[in-house]
Amino acid sequence: MVTTNEFSHVIKLSEVGSHSRNIQLSADEMARAGLMVRFDLAALDSLKAEISLTHDAEDVVATGRFTADLAQYCIASHDPVPDKMDEAIHIRFIPEPVAHGEVELELEADDCDTMFHDGQTIDLGEAVAQSLGLALNPYPRSPEAEKMLKAAGVKSEEEVVPTGALAGLKDLLAKK
Repeated sequence: MVTTNEFSHVIKLSEVGSHSRNIQLSADEMARAGLMVRFDLAALDSLKAEISLTHDAEDVVATGRFTADLAQYCIASHDPVPDKMDEAIHIRFIPEPVAHGEVELELEADDCDTMFHDGQTIDLGEAVAQSLGLALNPYPRSPEAEKMLKAAGVKSEEEVVPTGALAGLKDLLAKK
């Protein structure tokens, strides 16, 4: 099922054709503003993608790259943390399962880059937006973050010492 989103770019499956089709996407100011809200970004100055679409039976395979200039909020100081992304995209659009009632799907590790299509269209913009969301740093830190976290009593990974049942685990793993 295709829904509208901040960076929608719907492609009809009939337009993909039997040969690969190359598409360039660029998020305009309004789309970037919506994505900033969706992903809680301090800034999203650009989001561009170059994608090649090919048919594989009923599936459509999208491969390419996206680039983004953005800033996330620091987890400690809430200061903007700038970042430049250049990420590969490989997404398989498969037909949405038709079922009556509740359906349970089991996904393999290779299925994580899979999206559904309705048999008529795919939303390539949404695929790029979701790829951006997955590529974001979950814990962005500004240069001031370490001082602020230390002042709040948060220990660094180097300062943490295992206790109890975990105390001997580090030594046991080092011996292997």
